[in-house]
Amino acid sequence: MNDSDYMKLAIELAKKGEGAVSPNPMVGAVIVKDGRIIGQGYHERYGEKHAERNAIASCAESAEGATIYVTLEPCCHYGKQPPCTEAVISAGIKRVVVGSRDPNPLVSGKGNEMLRKNGIIVEEDFMKEECDSINYVFFHYITKKMPYVIMKYAMTMDGKIAAYTGDSRWVTGDEARKLVHSDRNRYTGIMVGSQTVLNDDPMLTCRIPGGRNPIRIICDTRLRTPICSDIVNSADRIRTIIATGSSAASRYDGYEKKGCEMITVNEKDGHIDIKELMKTLADMKIDSVLLEGGGTLNFAALNAGVVNRVQAYIAPKIIGGRMAPSPVGGTGKAKMSEAVVLKNSTIKKIGSDYMIESEVVTDVYGDN
Repeated sequence: MNDSDYMKLAIELAKKGEGAVSPNPMVGAVIVKDGRIIGQGYHERYGEKHAERNAIASCAESAEGATIYVTLEPCCHYGKQPPCTEAVISAGIKRVVVGSRDPNPLVSGKGNEMLRKNGIIVEEDFMKEECDSINYVFFHYITKKMPYVIMKYAMTMDGKIAAYTGDSRWVTGDEARKLVHSDRNRYTGIMVGSQTVLNDDPMLTCRIPGGRNPIRIICDTRLRTPICSDIVNSADRIRTIIATGSSAASRYDGYEKKGCEMITVNEKDGHIDIKELMKTLADMKIDSVLLEGGGTLNFAALNAGVVNRVQAYIAPKIIGGRMAPSPVGGTGKAKMSEAVVLKNSTIKKIGSDYMIESEVVTDVYGDN
């Protein structure tokens, strides 16, 4: 095995923390001595030991003189855990191969510099692109102070998300729906509008074995979410947030008794201000949101510039209907030159369906 093989292993280890470490990054570490792997670990859960400390603890022999391959620059500050730089120095490790640089101002270059000051060889930016790719949510959240937002929808080949009757079960097949549940495990929050709750009465849970339910967020300007809905009745077990433009606190009582958290958000263009809501969610340490709303909410989010990625699941079906809804509604853009532009598009075949995934070129906070 060579340096690339060891870093690839560290990346695979890091991915094991998916859905469990946010708003922290996913990090993996591998310790090699005399051409042998003597320790490995990853950041397993938010608030618990970081990858480097887990890797060092796993060593069956002394790590003195060894090399550690780590996907992200070791931290050098006290948070929920002590600095990883201290652990690396104390273990006698002599070489550190780093994938990504940490954009967190508390670390950003300071961790690598601390190691160098203690006589440790540090090699930066090794397989940087591969290491960066697993933590795009963390990088965005740390630098923009906003959640990373993924707009997801399923539609027929003629661009319909439901029949003209409102029936939408199911647009795509089992394989595509399994992938959606994997994303529900991966991202911290899931957001819909009140109309989706009224139409479908969804649970918005993760249904994969061992999965984690996302925090459910309902955009409800006029507070129309039924008290008797499944999502409200399960709020005592699954964290649920209702964001509303209604400032009448007396109307909150029934929801709060059921376990819902209520957020009052200012209105903009007749709906809650999505940008303001996202800032509030970021302050609540919600680093990512899977947007599974209808056309009205999707257009509002795109118009506010808060969407970073679009996932379009396309089923090889045609349903037709002039009144059948499409994935993005609202007033729409007046000119083609005003269209939201996407980049880095990929196409995957998932069972009988296809998924096109793209990044949004720009948002109101600057380059993505």
